[in-house]
Amino acid sequence: MTGPGGAPLELRALRSAAELRACVTLQRRTWGERFAEVVPPALLLAVQRLGGVAVGAFAGCDAEGEGELVGFVFGLPGLEDGEPVHWSDMLAVGPDARDRGLGEHLKRWQREAVLARGFRVMRWTFDPLESRNAWLNLSRLGAISREYVRDMYADMDSPLHAGIGTDRLVVRWELDSPRVRQRLAGEDAPAAPGDVAGVPLVNRIVRDAPEPACAACDLALDAPRLLLAIPADIQRLKSTAPELARTWRAETRAGFLAYFQRGYTATGLVRFGGWSAYVLERGR
Repeated sequence: MTGPGGAPLELRALRSAAELRACVTLQRRTWGERFAEVVPPALLLAVQRLGGVAVGAFAGCDAEGEGELVGFVFGLPGLEDGEPVHWSDMLAVGPDARDRGLGEHLKRWQREAVLARGFRVMRWTFDPLESRNAWLNLSRLGAISREYVRDMYADMDSPLHAGIGTDRLVVRWELDSPRVRQRLAGEDAPAAPGDVAGVPLVNRIVRDAPEPACAACDLALDAPRLLLAIPADIQRLKSTAPELARTWRAETRAGFLAYFQRGYTATGLVRFGGWSAYVLERGR
């Protein structure tokens, strides 16, 4: 794959002082100059000694391998309820390298590295209203989620997280499961709108406004599969209609919490144009 300007990309572990500093710079470009959760160079390096991953995507590398850092992924090993787990803490792609599949490419590289270290499960979090992230994590990579955490990171100093709190879905990626292997190999296509025709919608979409709104959730549905709608672009909605963005947060939070408690699992995202919807499956 290629980066900005068509330059070929090289993925490799972050090692030199210059590469580690470039990673810090990219973190601040992504989450804002006041972002307090920046992973410093010393930790990026130390985690790799303990089985973690800190990998950068470099564009336009010269004969010495020097190039521009346009993306990175960072994760660390640990135990969760006694199970060995790799926690993927950060993934970022620079503005000029987005919409090229680099995020998925980094996750695939991370998966191979983690499998080689003996881990079979990877976990991470993302904002459930970010449809682009939901599509990558659940539909493209084959991860699932059955855990919703309200305000997981409290108030973070980042414009990406401002205005609607830091609610998160916790992802479980079973790295060598048939579902994941088939999804990554292109043998199991993500659900399309036609595949979910007639599936009940938890939160009805209201379209008689400049921006799609959602009505109150129906928490009494009992079908094997359900759809839970989210806006197509929550960041734009936060800037143009902040009250509506907060309504989306409140209603989707209620839906996720209720149906997860009843045994449903988020297994994919279907995109309908002006809005998207999670697929929730019971007993998955």
